[in-house]
Amino acid sequence: MVYQLINKNGLCEYYNLNENPGISQRISVRKDKFAFLDDQKIEQQLISFKDDSQIHITFYLPQMHCSSCLYLLENLHKLNKGVIASKVNFTRKEVAIRFNFKETSLRKVAELLTSIGYEPYISLSDLKQAKPGVNKTLIYQLGVAGFCFANIMLMSFPEYLGLESAEKSLQGVFRTLNFILSLPVLLYSALPFYESAWKSLKHKFLNIDAPIALAILMTFVRSAYEVLSGTGAGYFDSMTGIVFFMLAGRILQQKTHQQLSFERDYTSYFPVAVTVIKNKEEVPVALPDIKLNDTLLIHNEELIPTDGILTKGKAFIDYSFVTGESLPVMKDTGEFIYAGGKQTGGTIEVLVMKEVAQSYLTRLWNKDEQTATEEKSQSFVQGLSRYFTYIVLSVALIGAVYWSFYDSHKAWNVITTVLIVACPCALLLSNSFTNGNILTILARNKFYLRNAQAIEDMAGISHIVFDKTGTLTNTHHQDIVYEGTLLTKDQEQLVGTLAAQSTHPLSKALTTYLKRNTKFEVIGFSEVKGEGIEGFVNGELVALGSKRFIKGKFTKPDEGTRVYVSVENKPLGYFRFQNHYRETLPALVSDLKKQFDLSVISGDGPAEKENLQNLMGLKTNVLFEQSPADKLSYIQQLQTKHENVMMIGDGLNDAGALKQSNVGIALTENTNNFTPASDAILEAAQLSKLTRFIQLCRANKQIVMASFILSIVYNIIGLFFALQGVLSPMIAAILMPSSSISIILLTFGSSSLAARWLKL
Repeated sequence: MVYQLINKNGLCEYYNLNENPGISQRISVRKDKFAFLDDQKIEQQLISFKDDSQIHITFYLPQMHCSSCLYLLENLHKLNKGVIASKVNFTRKEVAIRFNFKETSLRKVAELLTSIGYEPYISLSDLKQAKPGVNKTLIYQLGVAGFCFANIMLMSFPEYLGLESAEKSLQGVFRTLNFILSLPVLLYSALPFYESAWKSLKHKFLNIDAPIALAILMTFVRSAYEVLSGTGAGYFDSMTGIVFFMLAGRILQQKTHQQLSFERDYTSYFPVAVTVIKNKEEVPVALPDIKLNDTLLIHNEELIPTDGILTKGKAFIDYSFVTGESLPVMKDTGEFIYAGGKQTGGTIEVLVMKEVAQSYLTRLWNKDEQTATEEKSQSFVQGLSRYFTYIVLSVALIGAVYWSFYDSHKAWNVITTVLIVACPCALLLSNSFTNGNILTILARNKFYLRNAQAIEDMAGISHIVFDKTGTLTNTHHQDIVYEGTLLTKDQEQLVGTLAAQSTHPLSKALTTYLKRNTKFEVIGFSEVKGEGIEGFVNGELVALGSKRFIKGKFTKPDEGTRVYVSVENKPLGYFRFQNHYRETLPALVSDLKKQFDLSVISGDGPAEKENLQNLMGLKTNVLFEQSPADKLSYIQQLQTKHENVMMIGDGLNDAGALKQSNVGIALTENTNNFTPASDAILEAAQLSKLTRFIQLCRANKQIVMASFILSIVYNIIGLFFALQGVLSPMIAAILMPSSSISIILLTFGSSSLAARWLKL
């Protein structure tokens, strides 16, 4: 039936990709089961985005259980032409679906999922509540195994200690009871191992559960033969112990993985803030603290973090982050705006209708992430698992043949212990567990990495490039002096109101210095990155920016950081900024110079060059009057010299350079600098910890290598004793999950100790 479904839709490649087959099947769906999804009010609560042609929604699918499910669910577009794309988050058991609502509907999509065996979990009454818990079958199986194992051990004590001749009549009773108690373990508790092994065998693949299942069956058959033939007590204690300890190890491993997994999307450490208007004041608020009915002030080039209604201003929303379409969509007051769009005009005010879902923003951030690395990693894991199992079976067979000639009683023991004690799990777990914990530690320190690959990239950098304004300088401490034609109070408010539309550090400083008039309307706002901004404020054309951006001639040469101003195309003067460098900068530069080459690249005038050169050191390359294109070109030049470059900037004028860099870090300071170009977002106050962050990323590789070596040594030692026949099956069953747990403890403990040593 599964074959018919897949073959009918041209998905036969499924059989070549995965070692575990899906259990999904076509199920008849009750006609009105999802009729409630036709209600637009209900639809609005569930979807994450909707435009003129498509809808985006994420469903929770508790039935998802293996990588074959992933393949089928990511090919929904072949099952329904209305589906544009679908992307699975396997660890969260979620599928994000984009569909054309003119060709299909939300109801039909839900019915399609249900018909192939993945009924979505939809609860309108508690959308904000936790999703259903995991299947507890494994817990019940462990309980049954534990009960039977304990009682078999209890009734085996007379065998261990030796029975008096007067009590020999009880021997048969105890052995029979042990045989009966072993049956629930064999037929129920050990099912996960049988199922996994059988699925792999059906697809001509041997996973690590195959030798475990074989060891359980062989131990039971041998024990049953001894009891039924009256030749011995068997090894029911070992058999039930194997299952009990293996299940315990598996459950503990799952629980630990859940605890250590990097839940990037609901972390309160996500260092991005947005401006909220409270009591007519503008207050920066972290995304998790945004509440329903808050009013957000969104500036030019800022991302809209939540669904809401436009209450003030003209919105030109760039939804390329969401849909890939770069043409801005115009929205008028009263219209609904979805999270993920970027405002490309002046400031707007948005009334929050949904709380921020950082999981959605994270998906957008990773939307264009290449999956080749993940696929390569997956195939590596599968290949290692396959070859490892073949090696284990070969070793067990060789050991059995050898001992069958010298001591046939030991042959059974050797086969069983070799099959159980050898385990590649430790090898396969080390990398993911270490990366997960490192990412969590960095996030706790307000350093938010895009993915685990960024850890390795950071560990390999050789050259660090800093932007100056807003990165090395502190935007909260600016000494501003105006020179030129005296500005009237109204003109000051015109300039302050225009500056408030932009998130550039100099614009923000001007807004604080001049204040803005909230009654002034700004229309026709535009910003030329790295040059300046202009727009009609209260009916007058105002422009702010560099000397070459302002129409008109200024005779004085640039000295220091300046922002020129003109009103109605008439140049009036300029604001001169006295840079205030971060207090922690000298210590940071001193640490970094010992290990890396440094550069500073800025769009400002060269007046600060001597001062900055003294601060950064003579070996640091300091470049001024650089356009965004110049910054990108400089990064490319460094990379042609085989430098691994880290670029740190504010994410506004540096997007091209950040994206080109091996590691691009967007520095954020009470602003929504959420950019797809960066590999990481760092809270400005944490910049002083940069050296320690890099050291922790380098420690990551050492920890992974140490755990690899430990697991290899474990397997060699375990097989050494197993082949000698001196290791009992039950001890082997204890050692196998212990190896996985030891790797978890090593990776978690070592990375945590490294962080503590680095004071992170």
